[in-house]
Amino acid sequence: MLKQDVDSLVPGRAFSRRDFVRTSVGSGFAAAVLPVTAQTVVKTDTVGLIAGEVTIPVGDFRMPAYRAAPAGKANAPVVLVISEIFGVHEHIADVARRFAKAGYFAIAPELFVRQGDAESYGEIAKLIAEVISKVPDAQVMNDLDASVAWARGQGADTGKLGITGFCWGGRITWLYTAHNPAVKAGVAWYGRLVGQPNPLQPSNPVELAGKLNGPVLGLYGGQDPGIPLATVEQMKAALANGSGQAKSSAFHVYPDAPHAFHADYRPSFRADAAVDGWKRCLAWFTQNGVA
Repeated sequence: MLKQDVDSLVPGRAFSRRDFVRTSVGSGFAAAVLPVTAQTVVKTDTVGLIAGEVTIPVGDFRMPAYRAAPAGKANAPVVLVISEIFGVHEHIADVARRFAKAGYFAIAPELFVRQGDAESYGEIAKLIAEVISKVPDAQVMNDLDASVAWARGQGADTGKLGITGFCWGGRITWLYTAHNPAVKAGVAWYGRLVGQPNPLQPSNPVELAGKLNGPVLGLYGGQDPGIPLATVEQMKAALANGSGQAKSSAFHVYPDAPHAFHADYRPSFRADAAVDGWKRCLAWFTQNGVA
């Protein structure tokens, strides 16, 4: 059973090179984030779970994904877990297992796979230029729709659908909640809110605030230079001027936390904010019908 608190960390765990080398979806860590801060990595077991790599049909394409779900539980609520720019590596798979331990059917799809292998890049700037910037929002929305359809076919309850994502995935959380009427709630961890539209990314969360199909909880760091608090205030104003689920959305800002404060494998990790954010995430899903 996962203990999602400071006691769940594994200080001093010895990591071999094998821990960092990708062998399948949900294994290893992206080259761009090495060396991993091994002393704080949370490791969630698979006891009582069905967990591992799956493939999801998207038209003629078969998209890899990591799935974690409680063994023997029919009609489990569904949570889509959207990665940072580094793809579905060990940390994202672990987050999926944490949701599964809480009773959810969690799916983390590899959303960059058509454009390249995000985990193989050693330079973040090159990864963004050659892979991430070439991923169309429309493609992502379609892949997530396919993920939901696949979960339904596996016996999960897509009438109780939530989505959460980190950094790049935080932005996608806002977008998909506006895209799919079936989404009951979203939790966006430090996802970009504003930006310059382009053909592949025609809209940003601030422009879609009034179109949310479910309330979104934004979890952001007060010391995040890439997402200034001014943009959080801009998003709050857009939500306040909206209606329905826009007005039901909320933010919680951790004043001393940097970007990626939930990423326990990176120096940016802040245990107090990560633990509190996780509790808020689960509570948000429960109070908004994703449980």
